[in-house]
Amino acid sequence: MRKFETQKSEFIERVVHISRVAKVVKGGKRFSFSALVVVGDGNGRVGWGLGKAKEVPQAIRKATDYAKREMISVPVIGDTIPHEVFGRYGAGKVVMKPASLGTGVIAGGPVRAVVEAAGIRNILTKSLGTNNPHNVIKAAMQGLSQLISPETKIRMRSVNAETNENQARP
Repeated sequence: MRKFETQKSEFIERVVHISRVAKVVKGGKRFSFSALVVVGDGNGRVGWGLGKAKEVPQAIRKATDYAKREMISVPVIGDTIPHEVFGRYGAGKVVMKPASLGTGVIAGGPVRAVVEAAGIRNILTKSLGTNNPHNVIKAAMQGLSQLISPETKIRMRSVNAETNENQARP
């Protein structure tokens, strides 16, 4: 006989929203479920997924699998982000600002799930416009994807300085 061990996942999984959707057919209504999930490793990688199925657990599993495949890397300095950023998707807008040590995560619902899954522990955020969790998560992810680490910024500036010097010389 084999012992089945439940292995602990290395990912932080947060179910943000589950909605029951109905399809009207000739015999009545057919119900299915849509799940919105955020997955992160708590170390600067985060992704989101949307899963649809006849049962809630199947929808969550589908969303989780998709989120794991579509993860992005976020530069984290200490426990916060390197600079202020503004994300926008549709009518959803999210402002994210770095915060000093001990501030904590000041964020609402969907944005909180995204930043905590990414491993950010000190951040100030404000969600503007719509409160639709789909658009708010997409706006937060779009904002986080705009972040540039200081090392990358320095590297970009030195490359720009070298190309400008080469162009200035005849």
